[in-house]
Amino acid sequence: MQQLMDAPMTPDAQRERVQAVYVRLNAAYGPLRAPPGDDPLAELIGTILSQSTTDSNSGRAYARLRALYPSWEEVLDAPEDEIYAAIKPAGLGRMKAPRIKQTLREVLRRRGELKLDFLGELPLADAKRWLTSLDGIGLKTAACVLLFALGRPALPVDTHVHRVSRRLGLIAPRVSAERAHDQLEAALEPEQVYTFHVAMIRHGRRVCHAQRPACAACVLRELCEYAAAQHAQ
Repeated sequence: MQQLMDAPMTPDAQRERVQAVYVRLNAAYGPLRAPPGDDPLAELIGTILSQSTTDSNSGRAYARLRALYPSWEEVLDAPEDEIYAAIKPAGLGRMKAPRIKQTLREVLRRRGELKLDFLGELPLADAKRWLTSLDGIGLKTAACVLLFALGRPALPVDTHVHRVSRRLGLIAPRVSAERAHDQLEAALEPEQVYTFHVAMIRHGRRVCHAQRPACAACVLRELCEYAAAQHAQ
């Protein structure tokens, strides 16, 4: 089994595996439809706040920030200590407050305005490159902005998506989350990306836990290399 898991996988074989998983996830958790898109700059700042914290904490921090500063121009002009105080519920405020100001400053410098709507018109690869060229913005954050705010078929790979994908054998054991973005995204149809992302997160939270995954209750167990290895022991 270990030799099988370490063997190179062709793009066609990877696509076949991902599609098989998608069908079962869609049956278990779908159909899922993306909500109307938000302001992409708001999504970017919200995703910065969400790093290393819970959705509820980042949501509270974002609501406090926008209550104090209704416009992004006001956030940019605000003292860093005031931003830190507003976003404290999200944690890591001493890192996130300057990053927010730096991001807004760089968007304004490059674009002449605090808007990112133009990303919806760029080729997907170019939109990713533009976002990840901002300091501290990685592929996951860029994909969140493109998927959730602009409805682009960019796949964010968070800890749940990465863990479940490795256990299922959708990616090789040593494939990083960064590399997994392109590999998994290429194995999906554009209209499947949102459902796959959300369903994989739900599955990771409800069934395929980091510790003691509930393999017996898993709708994917027949497709899962991790479950097969555990059964063989």
